Amino acid sequence: MSDELIIAGKAIRSRLITGSGKYRDDRMIKDVLDAAECDIITVALRRIDFDRPQESVINYIPEGKILLPNTSGARTADEAVRIARLAREMGIGNWIKIEVIQDQRYLLPDNFETLKATEILVKEGFVVLPYMNPDLGTARRMADAGAAAVMPLGAPIGTNRGLRTRELIEILISEMEVPVIVDAGLGLPSHAAEAMELGASAILLNTAIASSDNPVQMARAFRLAVEAGRLAYLSGPGSTSRTARASSPLTSFLNNQ
Repeated sequence: MSDELIIAGKAIRSRLITGSGKYRDDRMIKDVLDAAECDIITVALRRIDFDRPQESVINYIPEGKILLPNTSGARTADEAVRIARLAREMGIGNWIKIEVIQDQRYLLPDNFETLKATEILVKEGFVVLPYMNPDLGTARRMADAGAAAVMPLGAPIGTNRGLRTRELIEILISEMEVPVIVDAGLGLPSHAAEAMELGASAILLNTAIASSDNPVQMARAFRLAVEAGRLAYLSGPGSTSRTARASSPLTSFLNNQ
């Protein structure tokens, strides 16, 4: 049975998306990507130095990956649009992750400004993946505007706290026709497996891998967790019960004479 993740008409082999920031040494990025076996990697435009490519994070990303620049640092839709246009002019491509954040304590996405940026950039031919608070009404508006996916947060960025928005994400998964990619806040492979078991289309994370003692090994653990969670979802988990259910018929044969 085919189980491809399709984003903007493109088949994506891996349902794990990783970031390229926060590593102690950028030289480990290739090994992390190999362990994660991901097809898409996010990059912050401010970390790309085209004048000195040997010092740019791009230099450590293998060929064949889909680069997903993000608009990190944007506080308004206009700023996000400018960053996206700059990324495309630099030759990175037309995929863009929209991040519009005005709150500097919790780094929560501004859904209103994110929707505005999505509407503008879709009309300009971008493949737009907006990072958002998991609100169904906004998610529907983003999809109607042409977003290729929606990316609700699991918990605030970089907190490693897990799937704190679980019930809201479940609603998006059940109602949205575009892929739902859980982005931000997942800290353990078990968190990723949990999200995939709910039916999430993919997982995007960075801090959980980059901040671990062994990022390469942690990347492999997340890959396996995402695969396991997806298989569990496709298998149709059994129903739960408040009382015990014997796995074998209960009989009294030991008392039979």
